[in-house]
Amino acid sequence: MMEATRLIAVRHGETAWNVDTRIQGQLDIGLNDTGLRQARQVGRALGEEPISAIYASDLARAWQTAEAIGAVRGLAVVPEPRLRERAFGSFEGRTFAEIDAETPDDARRWRTREPDYRPGGHGESLLTFRERVTGVADELAARHAGELIVLVAHGGVMDVLYRAATRQDLQAPRTWHLGNAAINRLLWTPQGLSLVGWGDVGHLVDDALDETID
Repeated sequence: MMEATRLIAVRHGETAWNVDTRIQGQLDIGLNDTGLRQARQVGRALGEEPISAIYASDLARAWQTAEAIGAVRGLAVVPEPRLRERAFGSFEGRTFAEIDAETPDDARRWRTREPDYRPGGHGESLLTFRERVTGVADELAARHAGELIVLVAHGGVMDVLYRAATRQDLQAPRTWHLGNAAINRLLWTPQGLSLVGWGDVGHLVDDALDETID
């Protein structure tokens, strides 16, 4: 039988757009000063872990976080575009308040998490996004059977992984945190993901912002 793979999933550090509640999606926004500090902190926190590989979204905010983790271990980061945040179409670059005011029906469909709704007209549906994220997680975990790997990505990706590990429906209200630079632990077997630990921010000096909406 294939051995289980341990996964550490890390959301990127803070960005200025996180603070502004501005939707980043697949726009390439880098870390702010707080985010850079958080990246160094999570890198130190994982410094003694027997990590075999680090995979990261190729967007700057995740990539910078992953590089800080890799620097402590002397590991190169492997880019994996399938770990990118959900595509939000014309929502990207706008704040939650702007979307509520300008397109209330779209805001309602987004907030109620309609599975086949494509935000901003040409964004990515939750169904498509879930398939992308779970597919790449399965592929990478199977590649490293019996090992520990790190996946550095985004709040939406963390949400998909949590739901997959806890068998929660796409439309179930979220009661779990998706903090910047939080350490989330999962176990993978060919039968799927299971949850080991979630939302550990004990290594951070400052509280990590929670992503309240995708």
